[in-house]
Amino acid sequence: MSIIIGIDIGGSTTKIVGFDGDKLLQPLMVRATDPIASVYGAFGKFTSCHGIALADISEVHITGVGSAFVEESIYGLKTVRVEEFTANAKGGLYLSGLNRAVIVSMGTGTAYVYADEKGSEYLGGTGVGGGTLMGLSKKLLGMSEPEQIAVLAEEGDLSKIDLRINDISKSAINSILSDSATAANFGKVSDLATREDIALGIFNMVYETIGMLAVFAARQKELKEIVLIGNLAGLPHAHVTFEQLNRMFGMHFIIPELSTYGTVIGAALTCSART
Repeated sequence: MSIIIGIDIGGSTTKIVGFDGDKLLQPLMVRATDPIASVYGAFGKFTSCHGIALADISEVHITGVGSAFVEESIYGLKTVRVEEFTANAKGGLYLSGLNRAVIVSMGTGTAYVYADEKGSEYLGGTGVGGGTLMGLSKKLLGMSEPEQIAVLAEEGDLSKIDLRINDISKSAINSILSDSATAANFGKVSDLATREDIALGIFNMVYETIGMLAVFAARQKELKEIVLIGNLAGLPHAHVTFEQLNRMFGMHFIIPELSTYGTVIGAALTCSART
């Protein structure tokens, strides 16, 4: 075997994946506050789960904010660093099966990358992302785990949180915006709003902000295909919000299987990684 390992070292999670030729080995994620500990913890768990020996591995490709802490080769293997936006582009196209798209990486913040078969172009980003979700939820709800907040949000009612077009107008403003479209996130917070309502409002605000910036980026590139990757892409309410944006703006937001692992898959696939 000649396996290439990809590792995405984030602030709170580390993701790892492998390719045995063209075969994608099931990825996994570990949580840790120390980037070096998380790298070796993830590496050991992944190789053990898949029965991989060090001799089976040809290269290790690392990416993510924590990759700067890895100053030496991992277990003596050839270790190369992949620029994160390149990894986003590669991973997004691979998971979607497209040859041209805007890739939206929803991590702690959010990055927008244009990708095609020739390469990638960083389009910009926003500080709104998973960090926003966790920070606001911790302050307003006393919770900071996205999966738990998502469960709470399932019972929420946005009509008690967001100001909608039909709250301020008797008819739709134009042919694009429906009367149920958001006019102002958190613009109509009811005194009767529950914790569930607030949780849903936070999710909706984060996803709508990310989604609208993605629409602008796609229009700039005369595209309709927008691929969503990163931890936030895997949470249930993402499908609801982005499907609404699809209908409203005629876009094609795609949340592929294994979207959470888009960046690390792209890192493993990148052949032109720098040492």
